[in-house]
Amino acid sequence: MKKGIIILLAIIGTMSFGANAQDPQFTQFYANPIYLNPAFAGSNGCPRFALNYRNQWPSLSGNYVTYSASYDQYFKNINGGIAVIGMHDRQGQGTIATTMLGLVYSYHLKVNRKFTMLFGARAAMFNKFLDWDKLTFGDMIDPRKGFIYKTGDVPRGGSKYFFDASAGFVGYSKNFFFGGAVHHLNRPNESMIVGESKLPMRFTGHAGAEIKLGQKSQYNNGTSIMPNVIYQYQNGFQEISIGTYVKYGVFTFGAWYRNRDAFILSLGINTKKFKIGYSYDVTVSKLNNGVSGGSHEVSLGLNMNCKTKPRSFRTISCPSF
Repeated sequence: MKKGIIILLAIIGTMSFGANAQDPQFTQFYANPIYLNPAFAGSNGCPRFALNYRNQWPSLSGNYVTYSASYDQYFKNINGGIAVIGMHDRQGQGTIATTMLGLVYSYHLKVNRKFTMLFGARAAMFNKFLDWDKLTFGDMIDPRKGFIYKTGDVPRGGSKYFFDASAGFVGYSKNFFFGGAVHHLNRPNESMIVGESKLPMRFTGHAGAEIKLGQKSQYNNGTSIMPNVIYQYQNGFQEISIGTYVKYGVFTFGAWYRNRDAFILSLGINTKKFKIGYSYDVTVSKLNNGVSGGSHEVSLGLNMNCKTKPRSFRTISCPSF
């Protein structure tokens, strides 16, 4: 019975009577930069791969599992970056599945010797799938024996493809950056059944800085702290995440607080060739950590060699995780 209730609640947001679902979120924000803001495409200069995995509330039978993969690179001849990004999200043991494949372009503008602006846009195709065989309905319940009957409900739809557009910008100097993005600009219809359910726009604002505490040496790249803030709004839901990273050589330690929801701890290793990170969300809301099991997230990044990176290319001093 509890399993059926959780699955039913998970799909209510997809129905066409005014409720809307929220986008999947990653708490290692900058380990998945193209997902956070399309303007980050090409910001590393050389080619890079990013792989991300998130398991939210694993103690619940209707947990959320999200995968993401992206590739981006800077191209001098188009004065900007190109990225490809894919995402797959499973809710309620696959009762609802969302898949996205997107193409991103970011234009790089050097305003002056110390300040650069990036302007990015993403065009993506989404598929949302509803597995009717995993749904339970009231006419399947026997008062004494539970779910033993077949439902008289007739499947309606179940799969929906739609186009989605997003845009963003980033401005940065040597030790400071800020940016913003708007996803779902065209507000596509995401309803998987009869009717219409407009996907609400998601607004993101972010800013951060790097404060040097120690000089580089032959043994490490120095020590610095990186305070950051990220604000997101979608369909009446607001989320403010405030945190900081401490970077010592190849190691990065992070601590974030997400408004009245979770306290986030992260640990990462970042070298010239690769980076790997792990974070854990400690749930502090009414859905406490003992019930939800928190959230686990793992990221992997690979930096490739390149021959075309301009000598004057200016990278962003933003966090790695």
